[in-house]
Amino acid sequence: MRRYVTMRHVVRHTIIMPTTLLSEPVLLILLSLASRPQHGYAILKDVEGLSDSRIKLSTGTLYGALSRLLDGRWIERVQEESAPRGRQTYQLTPAGRSMLRAEVARLQSLAHIAALRLKPRES
Repeated sequence: MRRYVTMRHVVRHTIIMPTTLLSEPVLLILLSLASRPQHGYAILKDVEGLSDSRIKLSTGTLYGALSRLLDGRWIERVQEESAPRGRQTYQLTPAGRSMLRAEVARLQSLAHIAALRLKPRES
C-alpha cells in the first residue's frame, strides 16, 4: 500500500532586490544620475570619468542600458527647457535611488568583509 504525503509549499512574499545583477557599467550609469539629471553624452563622459577611463561605453551599450533601466522604472525621462530638439534627459526615480542605495550598501559590506579577510593575521 502506497502512502502519499501532501506537502504544503509556503512561499514568502518578499521583494528580491535585483541589485546583484547590476554590472559595473550600469552601476556607473546610475551613479552618474544620482547627483542630477543628465543627457546621454553627459552620462557617457561621466561614466568614463568615474571609472578613470576603464569603461568607455558605446552609444549602443548606453542606450540599451538606459532602455532596460526605463523599463524597470529605475530612471525616467525628463524635459529640459533649453535642450536641443531630440535630446533626451534622464533622472533616477525614487525606486532607482532606493535600489542604488541598496547596491552601494551591499558593495560596502562586501568590501568590509574582504578587508577583514585580507588583513594580516597577528601571531
